[in-house]
Amino acid sequence: MERNTDHAGKQMKIYIIRHGETDMNARAVMQGWMDEPLNTSGRDLAVITGRAMRGIHFDGCFSSPLVRAKETAEIVLRESGNDIPIVTDDRLREISFGVMEGRKLEEMGEAGLLFFTDPFRFEGFPNGETVRDICRRNQDFLMELSARNDGKTYLIGSHGCALRAMVNSLYPDPSDFWRGHAPYNCSVTIVEVRGGVPQLVEEDKVFYDPDLIVDHYRR
Repeated sequence: MERNTDHAGKQMKIYIIRHGETDMNARAVMQGWMDEPLNTSGRDLAVITGRAMRGIHFDGCFSSPLVRAKETAEIVLRESGNDIPIVTDDRLREISFGVMEGRKLEEMGEAGLLFFTDPFRFEGFPNGETVRDICRRNQDFLMELSARNDGKTYLIGSHGCALRAMVNSLYPDPSDFWRGHAPYNCSVTIVEVRGGVPQLVEEDKVFYDPDLIVDHYRR
C-alpha cells in the first residue's frame, strides 16, 4: 500500500466484518488458521447483512485469506451491489491457536480461561500466537490502510479475535480487549479516518434481527 496525500481533507470509512457462522463456531471450538467454510446459517446472515448494506459504495475490499472471512466478504459485496475484487492479506488471519485448533479452550484449564478473562496476560497457545502478536499484525494493516488518506470506503473481511485486535487501540479502554464478548458473526465495526488517523465510530453493529445473535464464546 502507498500513502496518498491528494485527498487529505476527505474522510475514509472502513467497515470491518466478522465472518458468518461455521460448524466449528456452532460447536464452540477454536478454529484459528483451520480453513472451514460458512455453514447455512453463516451464509444466510451474510446475505441479510449484504442486502442491508445496499447503498454503501465500496471502493476496495481486503480480507483474511481464510475461506470463512473471504466467503463472507464475497457474499456481502454481491448482495450490496459492489462488483469489486477482494485482495487477501495474511496479516488479517485469525489468531493461531496452535495445538488447540479444533479443540475447546476449556481443555487448557485455568491457563486457557485467561484468553478471555485477561488476554494480555495470557502467554499464548503452544505453537501458536499471543494476543499481542495478533494486535501487532492487524494494527499494522489498519495503520497502513489509514495512511492512504484517500477518502475511499473499504470493506474488511475479518475474524473475532483479529477484529478486536485491529481496533484495540481505538477502544476507550484498550485493556478491555473483548468488550464483554467476541464480535458476533457478521457484526460490523466501523472506523472513520481523517488525516490518516483512525477513529472508532460504531462497534459490533448487526444488520439482522438481534434475536438471531448467538454468543458461542461467553467470557
